[in-house]
Amino acid sequence: MADSVYRVTEVVVVSSESWEAAARVAVETAATSVRELRVAEVVRQDLTIQDGGVLNFRVRLGISFKYDRNDLRPAP
Repeated sequence: MADSVYRVTEVVVVSSESWEAAARVAVETAATSVRELRVAEVVRQDLTIQDGGVLNFRVRLGISFKYDRNDLRPAP
């Protein structure tokens, strides 16, 4: 049996401040409802432009978390 099993979920977050701020909000928000967060990988960064300036920074993250062994029991 594998020692650890992880799931990767993609999330998209927008910030008017920076890509780093968007990534931080994504991790902090995910941490409120998911245990055992392990790694966040930046999949994509883009931004929206309005009137010749940057309006928002958008980050797509692949956030991985470890499954609890109790969640891996076979279904009855």
